[in-house]
Amino acid sequence: MADLLNIGLSGLAANKTSLAVTGHNISNVNTPGFSRQDTVQATRIPQFSGAGYIGSGTTLTDVRRSYSEFLTAQLRSSTALSGDVEAYKSQIDQLDALLAGSTTGITPTLQKFFSSLQTAAEDPANIPARQLVLSEAEGLARRFNTVYDRLADQNEFINKQMVAVTDQINRLASGIGQLNEAIAVAAANGNAPNDLLDAREESIRQLSEYIGVTVVSQDDNTFNLFVGSGQPLVVGSQVNRLEAVPGTSDPTRFEVQFVSGNSRQNVTTQLVGGELGGLIRYRGEALDATLNSLGRLALALNSEVNEQLGQGLDLKGQVGTALFGDFNDPQLADLRVRPYADNISNADAALTITDTRLLTASDYRLEFNGTSYSARRLSDGASIGVTTSPLATDPTLPGSYPLTLNFTYTDAQGDLIDQGFNITLDSLPAAGDRFMLEPTRRGATDIETVLDQPDQLAFAAPAKAEATLNNRGTGVIGQPGLTNALGPIPSPISIAALDGAAGFFGSNGLTLTFDATTNQLSIAGSGSGADFVPAGPITIVPGQQNTLRVSDGTYTFDFTLSGVPQNGDTFTLDFNQNGVSDNRNALKLVDLQSAQIVGVDPSVSTIPTGTSLTDGYGDLVERVGTLTAQTRLDSEATGAILKQATDNRDSLSAVNLDEEAANLIKFEQYYQASAQIIQVARSLFDTLINTF
Repeated sequence: MADLLNIGLSGLAANKTSLAVTGHNISNVNTPGFSRQDTVQATRIPQFSGAGYIGSGTTLTDVRRSYSEFLTAQLRSSTALSGDVEAYKSQIDQLDALLAGSTTGITPTLQKFFSSLQTAAEDPANIPARQLVLSEAEGLARRFNTVYDRLADQNEFINKQMVAVTDQINRLASGIGQLNEAIAVAAANGNAPNDLLDAREESIRQLSEYIGVTVVSQDDNTFNLFVGSGQPLVVGSQVNRLEAVPGTSDPTRFEVQFVSGNSRQNVTTQLVGGELGGLIRYRGEALDATLNSLGRLALALNSEVNEQLGQGLDLKGQVGTALFGDFNDPQLADLRVRPYADNISNADAALTITDTRLLTASDYRLEFNGTSYSARRLSDGASIGVTTSPLATDPTLPGSYPLTLNFTYTDAQGDLIDQGFNITLDSLPAAGDRFMLEPTRRGATDIETVLDQPDQLAFAAPAKAEATLNNRGTGVIGQPGLTNALGPIPSPISIAALDGAAGFFGSNGLTLTFDATTNQLSIAGSGSGADFVPAGPITIVPGQQNTLRVSDGTYTFDFTLSGVPQNGDTFTLDFNQNGVSDNRNALKLVDLQSAQIVGVDPSVSTIPTGTSLTDGYGDLVERVGTLTAQTRLDSEATGAILKQATDNRDSLSAVNLDEEAANLIKFEQYYQASAQIIQVARSLFDTLINTF
């Protein structure tokens, strides 16, 4: 009777536990990360009797989780990938809307500015039309400023978000370390603590939303977690930290440091996955490039408009005044160079833009090893040559400072391409000192209008041409245009170098006299000295349009002569003192809208190419739009992958209420049957007792 009673009691105990586990499953149906549990039963050791072995009941050997390491790892990686893409998408959607918007982008105000120039060029003496140019220029500068401010705000948001995300990472990592310790203690007793394991898996999954992690299982059932290129975030119960702090090279761009004890390591570029990885990737791929490209456009606009105005004359016959402020102002030049926070010396530098057409949309890193300088372009990692000016200066001698450094890139054809800027170091750096060079980063916020007098807009060209009234032939001379064919055009031009007895045109201009016997034009005038080109007569072909050029080595003018002049006919080239109705320089300003003045490749082996202001901004909008479209596709794809991974995990581990309800009925019946066995054993025992 005792054997039958023990068998019934073992069934009661086993089914009671099974009912408890089933109830536990049902009560945790909505618990995140909970894995369904079930009981594992086995027969007890049978007892030998004369008739053979007789079973002695059942026993519980384990309470098992429905768990797959492969499915869980797949869910973690999918979560990290989805978090990365969603963080990237949330930022680039804002950037795309800002740049491409009809009310927020640069294109509408840029078109208004050049349209106002076209209107003013049609009537260059019209003061209201000139005032409109000033107003549209101010609106354009403010639009650049506003877009920069929005991008700066986004950068500031990313900084704050990086701080918040690293705090969440550290909180979860600390919790995982504590769970590791509790699991190790529980596992030492021989059984797996299922609920603690589930809590740890859920914490790791939540951690994957913020950063990609590598999980390595240990023999004591603990997990070690690694981030970046192998930095140990959690090792057993020991937990290290991630901290978002102002960048060493640029305090406005936060970096992530891995903190272990008293040591710190910058791991920003090594982190991938999760929200933190997406924010860092967005900043590197889209935000920084946009700031630099926008700044390059603003610098090109500033430089080209100011230079062209400096090559013309205003309503008072004076050389044109700059419309936009000087981007090489010492205060602005200082802001383009950032010494690294860990530099040993106090050496500082200023960056001067020398040619906006040659600027790239990249930052640079300058290093000093104690004997020489080296530089690298950060957008593509290209090595940049550094030369000192003058070349004979020894950079290791303190007496050589202030020292100017020039930067050139050697392309695949071996051509040296100037980068469009130089820097001036105020003192000798220490070995290992580094400097972050940002030529274009602040271009869009630094641009501003400084001209407020409409009559000072230089719409007239500096030279004019006239045919003498009593000429007998049909020769027609075209208006001379200032050109850079034989060298760069001085900006601003010098009236003294053009007008007056010692000027280019002399006191009364240059007189061109035609000799019909030789078909030549002789040049006379006090300005045509021995260094004047051409020094002698110019041969023409009567009846055709002849393109002619005169130069003094500093200023060069091109003009045309057509028709058939007669012998002795004269023509005059002179300074355009009273060109009130002249619009030739205004038309050159209008032409800047389509001129290739951004990102020009000056390689001697190819035809110099670049983009216009409009196309440059269009390329920027197109690039951001392409990234946005790609990110939206990635978001859909990663969302589907995450859902599939979640469904796969849930199909194995999640609680099914229908199944658990069936288990309740089954185990209840088992329990009742086991109780019936006990009842039978009791009845038999009572019968036996009553018999005796």
